[in-house]
Amino acid sequence: MLNLLRFRDVADYTSNPHLAPVEPITGREAYQRYVSHTQPYLKVSGGEIVFLGSASQFLIGPGDERWDGVMLVRQSSSAAFMAFASNPECMAGIGRRIAALEDSRLLPVVENTFSNAPRE
Repeated sequence: MLNLLRFRDVADYTSNPHLAPVEPITGREAYQRYVSHTQPYLKVSGGEIVFLGSASQFLIGPGDERWDGVMLVRQSSSAAFMAFASNPECMAGIGRRIAALEDSRLLPVVENTFSNAPRE
């Protein structure tokens, strides 16, 4: 799963005040708390975070579109991902993700080695 992440300047816990920290934090910090909460459940489901990092401006793409972070998650199957995403204990922390993000995209991808591609 390819995640494109746009963080809020200040995390907005309006929808989940029970998860709000005592002092305001950035969206990036709130997202890190979400990742820390969900990572054990991801591991149990057979998944792993392959990459989590910052993004910058596009080299090719819309000039007015920005993404602050990128996360690539490997999961053994779509069914395993759906089991992870519907785990009630895991989803108890979803409010951190909601508080953290101004916008996001989730794109399922499948690894392809191109071993059957014609050679030139």
